[in-house]
Amino acid sequence: MARYGKVSRPSVRTERRLPRGDECSASSGSMAAPELFEEPFHADDYVERLAWRCPGGGIKEGADHFDPKRLLEEFTCHIQELKLLDDRIQRKVEKLEQSCQREAREYARHVEELLKSNQVAFKHFQELDDHISNVATKVCHLGDQLEGVNAPRQRAVEAQSLMKYFNEFLKGSISSEVFSNRNKIQDAADIIQKLHLIAQELPFERFSGVKGRIASKYHDMEHQLIKEFTSAQKRGDIARMREMAAVMLHFKGYSHCVDVYIEQCQEGKFLFGDPFEEAVLLCQHVSRQVGEVFMSPENVMARLVQSIYETKLKGYVHERLEESQKNDVEQYLCRFHELYSRTLTLSKHLADLNIGTDHHAYLAKLTKAAFLSYLENYIDMEIDHLRNRSSLILQRFYESKNHQKRPIAIGSIQDLKERIRQRTNLPLSPVVETHGETFLSQDVVVSLLQESKMAFERCQKLSDQSDLPRNAVRIFNIVVEYLCSEHMDYALELGLLAIPSPDSRNTSLYFLDVVHQANTIFHLFDKQFSDHLMPLIRTLNCMVGQMKQILNAEQRKTDFRPEDEGRVINQYTTACAKVCTYVRHQVERVRRSMDGKNVEAVLTELGLRFHRLIFEHLQQFVYSSNGGMLAICDLNEYRKSADDFQIPLVVQLFDSLHALCNLLVVAPDNLKQMCSGEQLTALDRNVLHAFVQLRVDYKSTRLGRHFS
Repeated sequence: MARYGKVSRPSVRTERRLPRGDECSASSGSMAAPELFEEPFHADDYVERLAWRCPGGGIKEGADHFDPKRLLEEFTCHIQELKLLDDRIQRKVEKLEQSCQREAREYARHVEELLKSNQVAFKHFQELDDHISNVATKVCHLGDQLEGVNAPRQRAVEAQSLMKYFNEFLKGSISSEVFSNRNKIQDAADIIQKLHLIAQELPFERFSGVKGRIASKYHDMEHQLIKEFTSAQKRGDIARMREMAAVMLHFKGYSHCVDVYIEQCQEGKFLFGDPFEEAVLLCQHVSRQVGEVFMSPENVMARLVQSIYETKLKGYVHERLEESQKNDVEQYLCRFHELYSRTLTLSKHLADLNIGTDHHAYLAKLTKAAFLSYLENYIDMEIDHLRNRSSLILQRFYESKNHQKRPIAIGSIQDLKERIRQRTNLPLSPVVETHGETFLSQDVVVSLLQESKMAFERCQKLSDQSDLPRNAVRIFNIVVEYLCSEHMDYALELGLLAIPSPDSRNTSLYFLDVVHQANTIFHLFDKQFSDHLMPLIRTLNCMVGQMKQILNAEQRKTDFRPEDEGRVINQYTTACAKVCTYVRHQVERVRRSMDGKNVEAVLTELGLRFHRLIFEHLQQFVYSSNGGMLAICDLNEYRKSADDFQIPLVVQLFDSLHALCNLLVVAPDNLKQMCSGEQLTALDRNVLHAFVQLRVDYKSTRLGRHFS
């Protein structure tokens, strides 16, 4: 018990020593209070506090005063007290449990009553629902009967009314108020439209008079409706415009109503400002209004755009180009390029508006129509202008050098003379004295290249897609003719002729200066070739490059060698889906841009490159069993895209590639039989072996023995 002396003194008051027996409960009553057993409760601390409070229970007054009997008596009394406390708590718990059970039974009884009440209510609801359904059925049936009775009656009333009006036209005396009251113009229009349909079925011999009067009133009504529509448009009364347009929809003159609307929209426009900017602002304004007026706003917008292109823009283009076409070809070509570019920009803005489904093709057609007379002979004028400008630049250069350009033989005869001179040291041509002049100029080259650069830019914009490569080559040939042949080759030939003979006293070798300048000039020419010509004639390379970029970005090695072989195989990979979408779009563009044999030639070349790309792409991966199946799924999608080309050779190549992919999943025992199949027997065995080597089990199953 010495350990109790080491415990810190608890903060409790000192109690007097209690007697034994019945006083036991009183001596430790405060220690057995229920509050002392609240969490957190520590038994050791509780016992130590009890011993500390007991006189003689510790060594606080010295070891001689320790009384174990007193401590035992205190513990015994306290245990009895704890038992009494436990009994009281247990009785309280039992009482609470009984109360809880009683409340649970009461709650269950109440819930049961609610369920019975709910069942009764649900039954009443079903009865009410059935009753409502029966009533609704009877009402619908009654309504059908009433409609069946009312419809013939209504038709009879309308027929009687039409007969009354028809009789007025037959007699020639139109006295009904509906035809004279301006506020009833819609009713009058409906009557006239129906009478007009009836009159068309009548024989002309007997009813020529009434047919003529109805036709006259019909046209007069059309005129009144259009006049009312125009008046409402000037007032900005959208509701009235919508009413008149709805009535005119059943008349033959509806298209004239649309034309009047379009004409009114353009009134006061395109007079002094920029027609391209005004066209955008006008179409944006009308697009917000036309949907509130007409039933088919996209058709009206298409008519408005057509009117702008065929009248305003075409007239503006003719005015700007016609004068310069005769006087200044260079100004004409620059203006032509500018106007065409601005028209394409305008079409791009208008494509965002609602002008129909195939709006891109529609706008392209309007653009071509506006410039048709100028596009037909564009490339011939471009070639003639480039030729004249290039010739003039060279002529001015040689005149500045006081040099009369002399004809120099070029070709096989000149080569023969050169070989004879090299072997015999005999001068077969007179030595030309150039006085150190190279007859090459970077300024001339820059001018020639600048002219060709502008020609290339105009060619790219103004040429049809099917003619673009051919036109670009024609411009390139002009550059080669004047820059390479007429300028560089001429200077090199003069430099060769200026080389002195071996026994000459003249030691000046200006030919090396000519070579140096020619090399510099050729670098400039090569740069323009790469910057301006290649983008025009390498469209297919761009398409294939885009496909390759998609494959590299989207295809993962784990697509064909997944970590979890038990997972469900997808229909195809993301890379395959994106490439197929891109290919279909490009095939459609090629078909829209070209016709005839050009389509077949371009699609054949594109299809071959597409096949080569997929063939090389598939050989970059290792295939598990599931991965091989996914590769076959991808090939099925690629074959569908190849079918869009409608080129038998392309389809055949993808069929063979599909057969090759089957080698990735075939059982090892059937591999040899598969390789001798109809689609693979014509292929090189090295190609077959290369595909089989892509299998993950190539080494483990010793598949190489089939090709040894």
